[in-house]
Amino acid sequence: MVDIVPGILEKEWPPIEEKLKLVSSLTEWAQIDVADNTLVPNTTFLDFPKFASITKPSLEAHLMVASPEKYIKPLADAGFKRLIAHVECQDPRLFLDQVQYEHVDAGIAIDGPTGLEEVEPFLEEVDLVLVMTIEAGFSGQPFLEETLEKIKKIRTNFPDLPIEVDGGINDKTAPMVIAAGATRLVSTSYLFKDPTRIEAAIERLK
Repeated sequence: MVDIVPGILEKEWPPIEEKLKLVSSLTEWAQIDVADNTLVPNTTFLDFPKFASITKPSLEAHLMVASPEKYIKPLADAGFKRLIAHVECQDPRLFLDQVQYEHVDAGIAIDGPTGLEEVEPFLEEVDLVLVMTIEAGFSGQPFLEETLEKIKKIRTNFPDLPIEVDGGINDKTAPMVIAAGATRLVSTSYLFKDPTRIEAAIERLK
């Protein structure tokens, strides 16, 4: 079973709220990208208490930041149920040690250009791994086919670990990552390019 997770990367609240409304009855989860210009050269909406009003879908945060530990409590307090930090952050061990004090799933992400060996030491203890199939920071980038090998190797070594993929996911790349072993597909540009056809786009990705 493959889950489709709409991805939302925005700098202001109104488009976030609008996109969450568009998918609230179509998906169980949505991913909110969090960037503060420390790990990637981009910034997103960071007023997390606003999200406390969202009851559907469930929210996960993709923390594209150098110090993800400082966002753990604010996001958990706002109702986020999954927090995913990058292995490229300053101290992934600190994040994983601190996130266990909140009632959330903890994930580790690996950027498109990063070697698999960087994330392997953490895979035994996380609830999910997020494999970026682009270079993190901006949506709309081309899919990196070389990332398929990472997905295959993780699936072979960790057959029960949820593998999420994010970046360049559309009706052409979705079958490739699913065949490699991905179980959750994050899609941003492809899903939201036509707000009247999101449900059909989700079905095509599956």
